[in-house]
Amino acid sequence: MTHAVLLDAQSLGEAVDLAPLRDRVDRLTVYDQSNAQNAGDRLADADVAIVNKVVLDAETLSALPRLKLICVLATGLNNIAVDAAEARGIAVKNVTGYGTGSVSQHAMMLMLALANRLPRYQRDVADDQWQQSDFFCLQHHPTLELAGKHLVIVGQGELGNAVAGLAEAFSMRTSFCARPGNEADDPRPTLETLLPEADVLSLHCPLTEATRHLIDRAALKRARPSLLLINCARGGIIDEHAALEALRDGRLGGLGVDTLPHEPPRDGHALLEALDEPLNLIVTPHNAWITPEARQKIVALTADNLAEWQSRR
Repeated sequence: MTHAVLLDAQSLGEAVDLAPLRDRVDRLTVYDQSNAQNAGDRLADADVAIVNKVVLDAETLSALPRLKLICVLATGLNNIAVDAAEARGIAVKNVTGYGTGSVSQHAMMLMLALANRLPRYQRDVADDQWQQSDFFCLQHHPTLELAGKHLVIVGQGELGNAVAGLAEAFSMRTSFCARPGNEADDPRPTLETLLPEADVLSLHCPLTEATRHLIDRAALKRARPSLLLINCARGGIIDEHAALEALRDGRLGGLGVDTLPHEPPRDGHALLEALDEPLNLIVTPHNAWITPEARQKIVALTADNLAEWQSRR
């Protein structure tokens, strides 16, 4: 008999059908939310842990002799003590590709909004500048036509390729850079080489030691002051404080992020405070992935992971 425990169902949002998971196990216990402190108790008699963002550290795993599988409802495994799990014979499976359509359209939305200076013009309209204008339109924030512009992408996985495909519809020229940290064995040009000629830089890579603060003050100094910088990957891949400084100083054309280093940002963040300033800045609340189709696909892929694991037992 297989007992699975879903620790943070609420992270999947509303109107998600869990039937594919129920069909794969004998018993499914569902909690809306859990935390690192109560996860161990809730998993005490579980064979399978299904988790999105709850931390399962080595200490917690050491107290769960029955646990045999951790199904992560996401691609990133940074909340799981993977080495400790493997040492205890606990399989760890994640899901990939579930949000390709959702995240790629969000990245393009950020790109288009920044190119058209939407944050600044929306502020102008709210401040009655259009209503009081002597001319029929406002045009004091020069916009960027994407056709013919150079898009540099970090990460040539499913997401990066999807964004490149959408950019092609806007007649953009796209380059993928070498994998950060593996430049010597990668035939693609390095980010350092591509950055000075990039009009748009879009990040679709994992957060690793090689990518942490990949875009820092030094990198921004090499970039064009008109560069549009987009991060739909993980907070911390850019140095957000350096990027904000460059944006304020006119050394960055626009900044759009869907993630921050600590989420939710209960203690605030400089980018959130800067939203009150007249900057070409967009911050979205890590919701690039949340289309109903993407969230339901997470469930389907997790059910597939369960089926594969069961077939090997």
